[in-house]
Amino acid sequence: MAEPLIPTVDLSPFTKNDEDGKKKAMEVITKACSEYGFFQIVNHGVPINLLQRALELSKVFFEYPSDEKLKSSPASNAPLPAGYNTQPQQSPDKNEYLLMFPPGSTFNVFPQNPPDFKRVLEDVFSKLTETGLLVETIVNQCLGLPPNFLKEYNHDRSWDFMVALRYFPATESENNGLTEHEDSNCISLVFQDEAGGLEVRKDGEWIPVIPAKGTLVVNISDVIQVLSNNKFKSATHRVVRPKGRSRYSFAFFYNLQGDKWVEPLPHFTKDIGESPKYRGFQYSEYLQLRLRNKTHPPTTPEDEIRITHYNITS
Repeated sequence: MAEPLIPTVDLSPFTKNDEDGKKKAMEVITKACSEYGFFQIVNHGVPINLLQRALELSKVFFEYPSDEKLKSSPASNAPLPAGYNTQPQQSPDKNEYLLMFPPGSTFNVFPQNPPDFKRVLEDVFSKLTETGLLVETIVNQCLGLPPNFLKEYNHDRSWDFMVALRYFPATESENNGLTEHEDSNCISLVFQDEAGGLEVRKDGEWIPVIPAKGTLVVNISDVIQVLSNNKFKSATHRVVRPKGRSRYSFAFFYNLQGDKWVEPLPHFTKDIGESPKYRGFQYSEYLQLRLRNKTHPPTTPEDEIRITHYNITS
């Protein structure tokens, strides 16, 4: 049988101290991260019924009339627009979303309805935070970094955020849900409903990520690519909207605190005689540039700010 295009990794060996299972899983993850930055995980610690409940309640919420959804409009002082929002009219991305920071954050604006939604969102966020930490620990090992290096570097969880999304049905003329991009953060975790639509670029081709119940999609993001000096790749991905139905998904962004300095680590540069491929930057600066892509979409794709903005050209 041919290998599935997007590998699925069982994380249970990491909670059961199964050394042989861990070794095999790390080989698969290292290969996937080195080539295109994408893999899927099962036995990740997030209850499947909780993921299903979150998708069900998000469908109920997004079906409400606009005036009900707009009661959860964002506060103006948040680093990202927490609460309910839609993409700007001129955006090529066709979705609406609800964004939240960690439970207890003063930036959060939760819907009153459906009644159980806030609790479920907070439970999902807490569970995905634990999974993010586990995946970060595994990535740390796969990169050969000192134990707990990434955990200590990225210890502040206050900038993590999660987005519940609804993508509108495709029209006859266009089906773009989310334009091709890489995520700016460290590690992203995604779960989607049965409509699918998530695609990752591998060797110049777009590969669909087939939804599987209880599976989380992991993509390596820009911060890890820079720290590893391109050893691990930030995944290029997009969302294609299905015809005749909406698509629902959740994306969790295991993030970096805005004041952190990001540059290739000595482990991947001077320690091995390699030149850094990126100049250093403050993470919040990069986030602002990326946010501007959304609020003021560039006229041509070439003008969009991506991590290549910090490339050192030889």
